[in-house]
Amino acid sequence: MKIVVLGSNGRLGAALMREYQSKFDVTGFNHAQLDISNFDGVREKLCGLGFDVLINAAAFTSVDLCETQREGAFRVNAEAPRVLAEICCDKNAQLIHFSTDYVFDGEKREPYAEEDKAKPISVYGESKRAGEENVLAAAEQSLVVRVSWVFGPDRPSFIDTMIRRAREDEEVDAIADKFSTPTYTVDIAEMLPRLFNVNVEGGILHFANAGECSWQEYGQFALDCCRRLGVALKAKIVGATKLKDMTQWVARRPVSSVLSSVKYARLFGSSPRAWRDAVADYIRRFYSSK
Repeated sequence: MKIVVLGSNGRLGAALMREYQSKFDVTGFNHAQLDISNFDGVREKLCGLGFDVLINAAAFTSVDLCETQREGAFRVNAEAPRVLAEICCDKNAQLIHFSTDYVFDGEKREPYAEEDKAKPISVYGESKRAGEENVLAAAEQSLVVRVSWVFGPDRPSFIDTMIRRAREDEEVDAIADKFSTPTYTVDIAEMLPRLFNVNVEGGILHFANAGECSWQEYGQFALDCCRRLGVALKAKIVGATKLKDMTQWVARRPVSSVLSSVKYARLFGSSPRAWRDAVADYIRRFYSSK
């Protein structure tokens, strides 16, 4: 099977490349090699390739910057996925397009299912939702996979920031009233081949590690794991801040955007592992020897 990964040097794309290099005939393009906002360049590059599955892990992900660069956000997150879907349709190939929990407004106080109405409250969320709609309208065989709070070894994320701060400072804090679920790139990469050339009803699938937490709880568990594994830290406790205190943010964020993986479990007979197990594995593999 021939696979193409876009965004191959990103947090998720790099994990996909590492997982698939020994299993598939895989080609990756980073931003320098293929800028998906250049539609003519995308068509020129991809139309000349033969592939069975195109995985789009490239996106404009700066939530606040999207607010001031709306046109650029929609070009990358909404229009480029449409172009990719059209190319895949012409090739009879599958497009797997990654989206986000930020397509929801966060007002629901239980996990979001794929059938729940998307109500984005930021330009980033609006552009990603438009990308979902464009992908599904352009090619029936396309699949949208929504993920949340993605972490992994290839690009720093919240968990890495917390550990770095705890190494440097005796006091650290994190938001205690915003909730979602961390999702490990290693688990996404291992799961995704199950979806190759599979038609998923509705064209959308949620995948996140099981459970939910606040950023404070997430950070505290990470620090606890570090201490158990002998990682030297100055800070032991993650203090609590509130979402309303983040006055430097430009864009609104959903308060609770936990994704339900019930549909995934129903399809494949198993649920993703708990977020605590995934975080503990990440710290053991990538921090305990540092």
